[in-house]
Amino acid sequence: MIKIVFTFLSIFIFSLAVIAQSPASKEQQDLEKQRQQLKREIEETQDLLNKNKKTTKENISSLALINKKLSLQENVLENINRDINILDNNIYKSQRDINKMQLLLDTLKQDYAKSMIYSYKNRSNSDFLNFIFSASSFNDAIKRITYLKSYRSYREMQGENILRTQEILKNRINELSGNKKKKSAVLQIKGKEVDILQTQQEEKNQVVKLLKAQGKELNSQVAARKKQMLKVSNAITAAIRRAVEEAKRETAAKVNAERKIREAETKAAKNNNTNNSLDKANAKPIEKAPRKVTPASATPGEVFLNTNAEIALNNNFIKNKGLLPWPVDKGYTLLHYGPNKVGGLEIISQGISIGCEIGSPVKVIFGGEVVLVNNYDDVQMVVVKHGSYFTGYSNLSGVNLTKGQTVQTGQTIGKVAANLDGIGAMDLMIQNEKSEVNPEVWLRRR
Repeated sequence: MIKIVFTFLSIFIFSLAVIAQSPASKEQQDLEKQRQQLKREIEETQDLLNKNKKTTKENISSLALINKKLSLQENVLENINRDINILDNNIYKSQRDINKMQLLLDTLKQDYAKSMIYSYKNRSNSDFLNFIFSASSFNDAIKRITYLKSYRSYREMQGENILRTQEILKNRINELSGNKKKKSAVLQIKGKEVDILQTQQEEKNQVVKLLKAQGKELNSQVAARKKQMLKVSNAITAAIRRAVEEAKRETAAKVNAERKIREAETKAAKNNNTNNSLDKANAKPIEKAPRKVTPASATPGEVFLNTNAEIALNNNFIKNKGLLPWPVDKGYTLLHYGPNKVGGLEIISQGISIGCEIGSPVKVIFGGEVVLVNNYDDVQMVVVKHGSYFTGYSNLSGVNLTKGQTVQTGQTIGKVAANLDGIGAMDLMIQNEKSEVNPEVWLRRR
């Protein structure tokens, strides 16, 4: 029985020691890394905003950069709140463990005191010898000696457990104090970040106010951007229409060729039947070649897919929805897909506009066939076909591609050119035969 008590207490104290060791969790370390990354992105965005202010006055790009800063700053605050929640949980667990260990320590001290009193009362050698010699047999005497040794060991272990529990309790109290200090420091950081967010919001309000004050000039910017986007959208639509017409011509040519083959087979069969009219009853019918079925898109109305390779490419493109890489390594979203509010005005974007350094390489987001390379307003545009889907990359320079060329995912197709505001930006659009789609839904999350 005493051995069982030894084992139980040892395991329990060891488990308390393990629980007491709680260095910064992996989640907290990941949060710290994420927070540092967000800070770097905010600094990069501020650098771009400063460059923009040096080259042009307040414009749509300035507002987009400030919006990005606000979004990143909100992410920082969310990160800090998650860190505070973890510290709150740690503080709660530490306090709970401290309460448990204090109860355990009181129990250990009481048991130790009882055993010491008992030992004091039975301290004479005669009592010890009487206990042994009063055994009914030699084996019983051996058991009594073993019991007394175990009891002595138990008292020693009680003392050791008390000391060990006191040490663990001390460490746990220090840890609780450390977590409270950390929380206090994080709360101070949060207060500063909230102030930064408020400053950024005021900066945004000021830019919006200045944009509204520009009046006609802002209207001209918005009109010019709409006109540019319309050109790109029309060019992609025209490329899709040509691809559809070409696919239909190929399909019609195949159907016509198959029809001529069947007609020739029918005519040959008739001639053969005429020459062998005497044996007509026993004549064996001529087996016709099986009719070839032209591959087609699974969804009616989409671009006809004439080969298995095109079908596979189309399916792979669809499977990668939400996983496609961004066309530039670093950048910020100037305009989102759909309606965008700018200084009280609304811009409807058929794609997304990504701001970045002028000259940054632009990469194709999925492999396919180049169906259009076009120049407009001193910049270039590329359209790539991926089965029944098309991606358009505009506001480029340095394009060195030809129509019909095959490109691979991640292949550089050009460089970012300056937009109408004089800063680096490129536009990305994704369409199929039916309509435009939101590129941000297809691209992976950054």
